[in-house]
Amino acid sequence: MTVRAERHANPADLPFAVPEFWTGQKLTWSVIARVDGQAYSLFGVPIPGSGVKAASLQSAEYTATHTTFTLSAGPASFVLDFMSPIAPLDLVRQSLPFSYITVSACGINGATPDVQVYSDIDNSWIGQFGFDVQTTWGYATTAANTQVFTLTPGGTATYSEVNDMAQWGTAVYCARGGTNTSARVGLLDVVRGDFAANGSLSGPWAWQPGSVVGYSQDLGKISGFTNTMFAVGYWRQAAINYMGKARTAYFTSSCQGVNCGCVHALLDFEAADAEARALDATLTSMATAVGGDKYSDIVALSARQAFGAMDLTISADTLDTNDVMAFVKEISSDGNVNTVDVIYPLAPILYVMAPEYLRLLLEPIMQYSMTGAWPHDYTIHDIGSNYPNATGHNDGNAESMPIEECGNLLTLAYMYQQATGDTKWATQYDSLLHQYAEYLVVNGLYPTQQLSTDDGAGSAANQSGLAIKAAIGLNAYGAMSGHSNYSEYGKQFATVLYEHSVGVDSGKTHFVLVENTDDTWGLEFNLYMDVLLNLSTFPTEAYAMQTSYYPSVRGAAGVALDSRVDWGKTDWMIFAASTAMAKGVGNTEVRDMFVDDVHAFMSNGLNAVPFSDKYFVESNGSDVQGTFVGYRARPVVGGHFGLLALGGPGQLQVGAGESHKKRVISKRLVV
Repeated sequence: MTVRAERHANPADLPFAVPEFWTGQKLTWSVIARVDGQAYSLFGVPIPGSGVKAASLQSAEYTATHTTFTLSAGPASFVLDFMSPIAPLDLVRQSLPFSYITVSACGINGATPDVQVYSDIDNSWIGQFGFDVQTTWGYATTAANTQVFTLTPGGTATYSEVNDMAQWGTAVYCARGGTNTSARVGLLDVVRGDFAANGSLSGPWAWQPGSVVGYSQDLGKISGFTNTMFAVGYWRQAAINYMGKARTAYFTSSCQGVNCGCVHALLDFEAADAEARALDATLTSMATAVGGDKYSDIVALSARQAFGAMDLTISADTLDTNDVMAFVKEISSDGNVNTVDVIYPLAPILYVMAPEYLRLLLEPIMQYSMTGAWPHDYTIHDIGSNYPNATGHNDGNAESMPIEECGNLLTLAYMYQQATGDTKWATQYDSLLHQYAEYLVVNGLYPTQQLSTDDGAGSAANQSGLAIKAAIGLNAYGAMSGHSNYSEYGKQFATVLYEHSVGVDSGKTHFVLVENTDDTWGLEFNLYMDVLLNLSTFPTEAYAMQTSYYPSVRGAAGVALDSRVDWGKTDWMIFAASTAMAKGVGNTEVRDMFVDDVHAFMSNGLNAVPFSDKYFVESNGSDVQGTFVGYRARPVVGGHFGLLALGGPGQLQVGAGESHKKRVISKRLVV
């Protein structure tokens, strides 16, 4: 979910801003405060009702886990803090499908105003936007004074989506409070008007088209900061269809059902918030030290987006916590499941924060491939055309990227092994990995006409970038398996490409896009994994050569993907920036050039969409430099952690991990 104004681009318009799903569907979610009898819209009220004033935004900031706004409303100041936990070491917390909004209020200049806070949502959260759609609502008061509203669509199919919004499951809105909390179901204008007039909610409960579910909390007369908090989420018992069997969220291993999950989310808030703030501080410090303030901004904006695309699951039948798999959606392009060349750019954030996730994402791919249902001798592109249906491609009809995906998979498997020391995982799949390595030996040096990961640029034969990927993948397999002959194959490929100039121009100034074609060039982001994993497939001179070339082809807003196009990719730019910092190269000017360009795009105010990884670097006709190209909210922004990853695996593992998991499970059972 992203918050931006329906007609306003300025953050100062927050009181009128309409939250949006990442594809642009507008969601109902409001916060209104009543101060000494006067109602003020704080957020999500595009058309305030009679007698409702707009609060005034004072400041806005974001971290990796929090987005925080400060507003003034009469004699009171309010802080709206939106928090989405990132806790990859705690599988329970990370798998909870909940985020939080905390509303804090205090008096200004010694005032002690009387304050009530209201918030509501509607069935847009379950993808139901028509006036006559079927919606079932529920309400319960559970343990620890937790109040739970639920909204469930009717007449929809499990695992179905419309415009990328899930059409099955239940939206959940929770609050904690006792006699100071009131709730109501009714028409939006009626319920909000009730609060504005009375500071509480009463009257008949009746769902009809145009209704909301809402809470009111009476904070009383306040001086110092007084808080109220809500949790919102979307619960799916059957979360993923994996080869015809349902998988569900990990946290259900010890607690099933909507209410239990909501109770735990609220009870866990303080611990989740403390962990999130520790992560924010550590990430800011580390990223600033590695790449400066602008780089810190980039990774902070990327973190939630990367983790938000993943489902952490176990079998719905067994609830076996030893059977953990992660699934990621190829958001904003084609909706594929566990696309190998999406996991590849996502990988740096996992390498830094939770290397085990590399295995969790690859495991579904390997288990499916081991069934033999995929009829080709190269790595599958994805394991499902439409998330969350990870049902494979038994007919062999998946997007064809044979060199790309073989190289990616071998490199990722070695990345996991190097980061964790786990040699057993790859060993059990060695028959497949060996098959893919053999495919690269035969086909990798001079690729036939085919796509690379950047399929939007079109296919081409003899792409140097694919041959580079094949070389590094072969070396990675040799290092991982102990079969040194494959490392030799990879280094022989590198010798042909670099030393024999098949992959570089005749002046040896840069790698070419198409082998033996001087007037082409490309952003050779594939060199990054060679640097990160210390494989030395290519010599340091190759990294230095390519790094030095980039300023000569820099466009007005950045370096394009290659000589064919006028757009660039932010993940690959940071891969290139990271390669520039290889041992023996250390080109900080080029590193900073890429960081500056990505940051300038991110902050130029031209793009009212979630962080896009693809944008125009030159203006050309209707193409305007600095504007995004199609993609939005994609998990590949995990690649922005490339510079941080050079410091080694697992360096940002903030949190108590397994010990915390056991504690919160025990706490939940008591509840």
